[in-house]
Amino acid sequence: MKAFKLENEPKIGTGFKTPENYFDDFSTKILQQVNEEKETKVIPIYKRKKVLSFLAAAVVVIALMIPIVNNYNTTSKELDEDTLETYLSYQSNLNQYDLIKELDSKDIDKLGKGVALEQETLEDILASNPNIENLISE
Repeated sequence: MKAFKLENEPKIGTGFKTPENYFDDFSTKILQQVNEEKETKVIPIYKRKKVLSFLAAAVVVIALMIPIVNNYNTTSKELDEDTLETYLSYQSNLNQYDLIKELDSKDIDKLGKGVALEQETLEDILASNPNIENLISE
C-alpha cells in the first residue's frame, strides 16, 4: 500500500465564494430588511377550493351518521318475554318461590288481569290432572 500524504495531493476548492465587500455592509442590509414592513398576503378561506370540498365532505359524513347514531342510542335495552322466559327456565337454582318473593302487589294485579280462564277450561284441567291436591295447595 502506498503512503498517503495530504500535503502532496492537490486541494479541491469549496465552490462557494463570497462577493467582495459583502460583510462590510451586511449588518446594515439586515437591519433594513427587518425594519421594512411587508404586507402579509391574506388568503380567505372561502376562496380555497380544497378547504370547501373537505368541509362539504365532512358535512355529508355527519349528515349520514346522524340516523345511525340515533338508531344506536334508541335501541331498547329491555328484555322481551321470550328471552326472559328462556333464561329463567335454564336457571336450575331458581324455583317458583324465589320468583314469588320478588313480586309486589302491582305485579300480582297485572298477572291476574292477564290470565283469562273460562270455567270450562278450569274444570277440564282439574278433571284431567290426577294430582288435584297438589294444584289446590299451590
